[in-house]
Amino acid sequence: MNWIKNGTGLMVALVSWCFLGLSAGHAEIDPQKERDIRKLLRVSGIYQQLDYMKDGVLDAYGTMIASSYPKVPDAFWKEYYGLVGDEEMKDLIDRVVPVYDSHMSHEVIKKLIGMFENPFWEEWKQKMPIISREAGLAGNEWSHELVKSDAFRNQVDALIGKYKLETLNSNKTPPPASME
Repeated sequence: MNWIKNGTGLMVALVSWCFLGLSAGHAEIDPQKERDIRKLLRVSGIYQQLDYMKDGVLDAYGTMIASSYPKVPDAFWKEYYGLVGDEEMKDLIDRVVPVYDSHMSHEVIKKLIGMFENPFWEEWKQKMPIISREAGLAGNEWSHELVKSDAFRNQVDALIGKYKLETLNSNKTPPPASME
């Protein structure tokens, strides 16, 4: 099963929320500026990043499915990862374009296109998704180790005691740091 591809789930969820939570009620965009924004998204590697975001969203939702249904045939996952295709990605791009339109002048967009069309940026565009994924995995590993460490848990327990949280919350379950 290939339902967890990388450790950037939280980042993907936050970026997804930012993009997908935007209202579609933006003003009409100049057609040439819109073409240039779409070109910028392509030459800068943002299209590829949005594809990784799609995978991250599917991975996160797939994790919920897998926890509810531990026995899932591989054929299900193959079809599941095909549920979000070109049409859905076009919808996402259509939502992202107005964000660029509202925050960047056409002149800046043209200059960015020129910058990203420079061969110097090719290595960056190719390696950035891998670097982001690996950095996300390193960050996830670090955060898991941190919250599981005795030192961190002891510090949290000390704060809980200092501020008498157990007394303040006597009818509630103890916080995760106190759990064994």
